[in-house]
Amino acid sequence: MTLESMTGFARATGDEDGAALAWEARSVNGKGLELRFRLPPGFERIEPAARQAVQQRFSRGSIQASLTVARAAGLHAPPVVNEAFLRDVTELARRMEEMFGVAPATADGLLALRGVLDMPDAAVETEEGRAALDAAVLRVLDTALSGLENARRAEGAALKPLLLGHVDQIEQLTLRAEADPSREPATIRARLAEQVRLLMEAGTGLDEARLHQEAAILATKADIREEIDRLKTHVASARALLDSDGAVGRKLDFLAQEFNRESNTLCSKSNAASVTAIGLELKAVVDQFREQVQNLE
Repeated sequence: MTLESMTGFARATGDEDGAALAWEARSVNGKGLELRFRLPPGFERIEPAARQAVQQRFSRGSIQASLTVARAAGLHAPPVVNEAFLRDVTELARRMEEMFGVAPATADGLLALRGVLDMPDAAVETEEGRAALDAAVLRVLDTALSGLENARRAEGAALKPLLLGHVDQIEQLTLRAEADPSREPATIRARLAEQVRLLMEAGTGLDEARLHQEAAILATKADIREEIDRLKTHVASARALLDSDGAVGRKLDFLAQEFNRESNTLCSKSNAASVTAIGLELKAVVDQFREQVQNLE
């Protein structure tokens, strides 16, 4: 079974009628699916189809996809100058020079103004050419997304043994807490009897029967049987998820929260230093588990 990380990178190239196409797709952790596209001017039209292609493959992650299109020499149409606009801005520049003494306008400065010079692309002037180019762009994107999927799966495969190792540690610590000598009935009885004896020696007018009753209630509240049973159940659930396909990151994150909750309760209910030490070690392992789970889809 394959886990999928949210981290990965892929690049794919292609060409269409002399135009070199390249997509780069990178992915990092995200709570949901966040998409950002960087497209050359004029290619905004393909974003809806590109967005749909990504959504069909991925459910989580912050994904950025960048497209570059390079034209071969000789495929560009001659530049077009908006002469009427150029005359207007030239006249405005001359008047500013006369009225305010600013430096005279230069030809390259005027031509750099938006709207003065247009560089039409001969390769996409026809509807047929534009449609063919768009189809090629989306084909290359599909290749890049396949590469990104493979990269994320490779990262997920590397994470799986780490996560299983954390689950193994959680199970071992749970079994240590379960087998701790402080939880033996004879040990609990001896500890309670000693506490009652000390109270009887220190106080006057104390009801011994009532003290034994209260001690029994406190012992029941301090029992960690339920926490141990739930930890064992969560361990089994975590292993099943790690051995399944699909997006399991959210479910494992929920289990990590449950692991943490049981660890906290175990520490708060502990009446022995040895069990408290196990609980603290358990919390440290759970934190490591949850940190790695954040990388999974």
